[in-house]
Amino acid sequence: MGSEATAGMEEQNSSVEIRGLYKIFGKRPEHYMQAVKDGMSKQELQEKHGHVLGLKDINLSMRAGSIQVVMGLSGSGKSTLIRHINRLIDPTDGEVIVGGQDVCKMNTRALREFRRHETAMVFQKFALLPHRTVINNVVYGLEVQGVPRDRQESEARRWIDRVGLSGFEDNFPNQLSGGMQQRVGLARALANDAPLLLMDEAFSALDPLIRMDMQSVLLDLQSELHKTIVFITHDVDEALRLGDRIAILRDGEVIQEGTGQDIVLEPADEYIQNFVKDVNRGRVILTESVMNEGPHADAVSEITVTDHLETAARTMSEDEVVAVNIKDEDGKIVGHLDMESTVAAIVKQEDRHTSTDEKPAI
Repeated sequence: MGSEATAGMEEQNSSVEIRGLYKIFGKRPEHYMQAVKDGMSKQELQEKHGHVLGLKDINLSMRAGSIQVVMGLSGSGKSTLIRHINRLIDPTDGEVIVGGQDVCKMNTRALREFRRHETAMVFQKFALLPHRTVINNVVYGLEVQGVPRDRQESEARRWIDRVGLSGFEDNFPNQLSGGMQQRVGLARALANDAPLLLMDEAFSALDPLIRMDMQSVLLDLQSELHKTIVFITHDVDEALRLGDRIAILRDGEVIQEGTGQDIVLEPADEYIQNFVKDVNRGRVILTESVMNEGPHADAVSEITVTDHLETAARTMSEDEVVAVNIKDEDGKIVGHLDMESTVAAIVKQEDRHTSTDEKPAI
């Protein structure tokens, strides 16, 4: 079977559907399940009954081969959610369907095989085995699977090279920087060849520059591998850079879910407005969302409907033109942007009002 067919099977088998998922922590969670469904608040559940509402009616559809980001502040339920996907936490109610199988209904043997072959996880604190070298950390999952040793090593070396750590195979974790340790964690997850990759705050412990570097590594690998990735973060810039779709949680509930552009252009409430208020909109909003209809008579430069506004502004500046035409996937010109409308779309409306209001009186 060819690699394209294999990739297609992986994508087909790794979609994730979460339906009506609830998690109540406490001694008698089932006893309060209906009350929560009927509207009992998280505060009332905790103060009156000593139980904690971790997740409330989560419904998400994660397309195979895409990156689904789940973000929120500490305590929002995002890490609880990702641990339901490989059933490190059992739900109080609901379904987690991965590749057509309900993980919540798997018996012990099926769940063990699912964790070994269908999922891999990358943790915030690296979770490397300190007594093992880099290569012996990377082969760990393959050992558990019972893969022959020669194949373990060949696969491990391949992925160590892909994450940029060739030459460090015999080093121990304490001899590596934080960024290098996380590369080891990523190589270990990829070596398992699992179609579903779960990343829980994977880059949060890294310095900003190393964090951006790891994001680039992940995006480069994803452009080739097309894994289904569930990525947990509390950082909005990271979410917008990585996510094909983003779900924002608050107090265990999904407040908004959509593309990064959806969330920046139409935040569901003030909570989400505060998340995205300082976002560089030029790197998020696509030209097709704000372009003017038809070609511009004086435009000689062209960009595409999937380019961001930042690309439009940079192209006009570098080419010293007043406008750019926008073409669709077939190369047909479907609209245009000039510098004024581009800048207006990048600068938030309230910022323009503020700038006007703060001008000194003449």
